[in-house]
Amino acid sequence: MSAVLLKIHPDNPSPRQISRLVEILKKGGVIIYPTDTVYGLGCDIFSHRAVENVAKIKGVRIEKANFSFIFYDLSQLSDYARHVSNSIFKLMKHYLPGPYTFIVEANNKVPKLFRGRKKIGIRIPDNNIVRAIVRELGNPLLTTSVHDDDKLLDYTTDPELIYEQYKKVVDAVVNSGYCNNEPSTVVDCTKEEPEVIRQGIGVFK
Repeated sequence: MSAVLLKIHPDNPSPRQISRLVEILKKGGVIIYPTDTVYGLGCDIFSHRAVENVAKIKGVRIEKANFSFIFYDLSQLSDYARHVSNSIFKLMKHYLPGPYTFIVEANNKVPKLFRGRKKIGIRIPDNNIVRAIVRELGNPLLTTSVHDDDKLLDYTTDPELIYEQYKKVVDAVVNSGYCNNEPSTVVDCTKEEPEVIRQGIGVFK
């Protein structure tokens, strides 16, 4: 059975279509959606089966995977992170929503699958579709980038090609047009000073 392909307006996403995606997620489904960088592959962080499916699709072990959490806003930060100083919170507030992943220390409220991790990545993309999904879902979305099989390209930007590649292994693909082909800038905030550990599309000063 093939995945559902939903064409959603990037600026004014249809509430009905967002609800359909959230229903899929709540049933343990895996979806592909746009962000402000590349297309993302993800699921509900509390769905054990779905997280395992994402890891299987990516060909990685969960404990070794570089998955991040997408928040709707920073009000969710204290639910999953600890020891976030005022200076780091202000820093994140300045750059988010935006094309950044901030690495922070995880607390013991993260789902059981992630309890062995000391750190988690936090994303709040500047994208109306994925933020609407997270807001209606009521908790963060597990996310990882959709990579291209082509050795010359890191990321697939065409949602039609993404659908053809992933339609047999995911439950839904969002088509909101082409995305960027450069990932987020990753900033490690667990050290004394924030450190860029991957330079992506976001300019961090």
